[in-house]
Amino acid sequence: MKPFSLGQDRLTWSTLVQLASKPSPSVLVSDEAWSRLDQYRLVVEKAISSGKVIYGINTGFGFLSDVRIETDKLQQLQLNLIRSHACGVGEPVSAEIVRALLILRAHTFLLGHSAVTRNAVATVLEFLKHDILPVIPCQGSVGASGDLAPLAHLALGLIGEGDVLYKGEVVSAKIALEQSGVKPLAPQAKEGLSLINGTQFMSVLGSFAVSDAKNLAATADVVAALSLEAIKGTKAAFDARIHSVRDQAGQKKVAAHMLSLLAGKDEIMESHANCGRVQDPYSFRCIPQVHGATRDVIDFVAARIDGDLNSVTDNPLVFEDGAVISGGNFHGQPLAMALDFLAIAVAELGSISERRIEKLTNPAMSGLPAFVVQESGLNSGFMIPHVVAAALVSENKVLCHPASVDSIPTSADKEDHVSMGPISGRKALKICAHVADILAIEALTAAQGIDLHNPLKPSEPLRMVHGKLRELSPVMPVDRSLQKDIQKVSHWIKSGGIAQAAC
Repeated sequence: MKPFSLGQDRLTWSTLVQLASKPSPSVLVSDEAWSRLDQYRLVVEKAISSGKVIYGINTGFGFLSDVRIETDKLQQLQLNLIRSHACGVGEPVSAEIVRALLILRAHTFLLGHSAVTRNAVATVLEFLKHDILPVIPCQGSVGASGDLAPLAHLALGLIGEGDVLYKGEVVSAKIALEQSGVKPLAPQAKEGLSLINGTQFMSVLGSFAVSDAKNLAATADVVAALSLEAIKGTKAAFDARIHSVRDQAGQKKVAAHMLSLLAGKDEIMESHANCGRVQDPYSFRCIPQVHGATRDVIDFVAARIDGDLNSVTDNPLVFEDGAVISGGNFHGQPLAMALDFLAIAVAELGSISERRIEKLTNPAMSGLPAFVVQESGLNSGFMIPHVVAAALVSENKVLCHPASVDSIPTSADKEDHVSMGPISGRKALKICAHVADILAIEALTAAQGIDLHNPLKPSEPLRMVHGKLRELSPVMPVDRSLQKDIQKVSHWIKSGGIAQAAC
């Protein structure tokens, strides 16, 4: 991967996830980007010298925006802002998410309109270079006025306070900076507000959610194809002629993908070519329509995320003509609604997967022994793995309640409508994790069904997947705990393993 030019190249969710996946990401800053940053910062310096009252530069914040702050107290104002807003709760977010936040902060600052100093960006870059990752609690942002609490925790580390993850251990920021030789940031006028204001937290959550969702969509097709083999279903419903008369892009892609997975020599399919079965249940026959709709939503959400990754969303904003304008780009509604939509779309992959698991375990439908195990009764087989999948699907339904329809006024009713976008992002990520587990259960159930068709083999792509599944989880002739098997396969799914194995 060539170095990414911050403030110059267009950042995408996939590039951000890739850059943030390991320490010391390959990023650079061009002379042009540094020069642009200096030009916008000069506007702020002139505004301060003019003595004008300008929100975010020499005033209080939110409800306190009418309070004038004297010039000799502007630096203390920025420190107070960061410290007071760093009060999030909940489990810390992952190292990858913090790394992505640092990358995104530097990228959007270098677009210029935040008008921070070179030193602010340079400090962020030093944190990236030395992989100093501030500890950021996952809860506390309502997604308007920016992601204040999470971004304040990021900024707290930059000023040398709070805790950070450094060399695999959580230590005080002071210790990490001393050991690495990095100087803490002394935020200048406006910089504290710029550091904590913006949609970066929900944008990063959305980037990782889109990444997970893309992988799950590809994986779901492969797992569904395994299940189709296990029940000796028909691939007639994937005929391109059917999908050519409905103008839905995702549907067409999934139908073509299913046919490619089932192409070539397929002993299981050939064994029932003349069995007389005309139709499969919807959970098999409508795979293109359901999986395809999810793919279309993912593409829509990805575009919304990419838009904000290349936007300036703090407040106030500085412009080339010398204007400093207060607005509302920090409001997360565009992302909140999109991420709620993503949660629904991914949850449907789990919902239809659970229906296929039921068909596999139901002898009246599958033609397999009850619960896909010999000596059913003595053995319970995949009875309870199906129950686990059902539980996860039900929990996803609760999580699909849209966060974006809620709003609680804050800051003495000054901030009277908020997006709850970070909640949408966290829900989407949790649903993705659940769906990976559901698909793992379906994959194991389908693999067991395919084993019961021995010596008949599925198509070549599915043979490869089945073989890897058996490396992770041996065939189950008699009952055993499948907890670790499910975990192993779920981890393989999350890493993109199933989608890659079928290529």
